[in-house]
Amino acid sequence: MAQAQYGDEVTVHYTGKLEDGTVFDTSIDQSPLKFIMGDGQVIPGLEKAILGMNPGESKTIKVPMDEAYGPRREEMLLVADRNEFPVHMKPEAGELVEMRHPDGRRITVTVIHISESSVTLDANHPLAGKDLTFDIQLLEIA
Repeated sequence: MAQAQYGDEVTVHYTGKLEDGTVFDTSIDQSPLKFIMGDGQVIPGLEKAILGMNPGESKTIKVPMDEAYGPRREEMLLVADRNEFPVHMKPEAGELVEMRHPDGRRITVTVIHISESSVTLDANHPLAGKDLTFDIQLLEIA
């Protein structure tokens, strides 16, 4: 039976959980995740766990933050002048805001604090700094 290798297109069902058991994402009752092994489309720890699996095989894995979204980085906190936001925009703590990076890419940041004169934004991935657990089932290797 074929085992998942780099370069293979794989189809998996997964459920991602935080350390306290909270589910942050799942493909169950949705379309399964399809990607090419080694293309960097998923976090390294998930890809490493799928490597060598056979279709139909299931397992639960723990992915440390270094093989997931990395540690939280303080330099990813940005303080913007409130005047830089459009007049009609009223940012609220917890809100996701899309911004344009200087190189033209769009990035999503989280508003974490608002004062009279400034808005503090967090450009870290929401799962940065967290160890994750995944239940995975390899459905198919193409």
